[in-house]
Amino acid sequence: MHLYWSQFVTLIATPFEHVALIWGIVPLYFGWLLNESTTSKANFRTAIQTGFSFLWAGAQWLYPYFVKDGPHEGRLELNAMLPVNLAVTALVLVLGVIALVSGLRKRFPKYGRFLGHTRFANYFMITIYPMQAHWLDWTWLRLETIALFAVPVWVVMYVGLMPLRK
Repeated sequence: MHLYWSQFVTLIATPFEHVALIWGIVPLYFGWLLNESTTSKANFRTAIQTGFSFLWAGAQWLYPYFVKDGPHEGRLELNAMLPVNLAVTALVLVLGVIALVSGLRKRFPKYGRFLGHTRFANYFMITIYPMQAHWLDWTWLRLETIALFAVPVWVVMYVGLMPLRK
């Protein structure tokens, strides 16, 4: 268990050890706290929150791959991105756009109501953030750690922030 705890602390602490990552991770924490203080039912407001969080994280993960060609020109250089990072970023961006559009249109796509359940999405964005930002490598141990701590963290957040909910 010590190995998992060590990995969990590393996942949470790494973004705060590098100034370049702080601007990307802090809004996700604020989003998580905001999400935890709202209703647990899926609605269009929570879909907008999910969409914003996902788009923010995806944009932060893509930012290092923008190459400036001139003062007013730039291009996205995706060939330097690892396939797992590219796949996760693409999935997060697609889900973010769908959630945001669903929230703004006040209509979920068929089987898309899960996009309104935003409460715990930020936990996953926060824990995978250092791997997506290339400060840590993707490993099975880290994925196991994220899964192992998901329920205990959810319980702590749910019970700890209960006084803020109506």
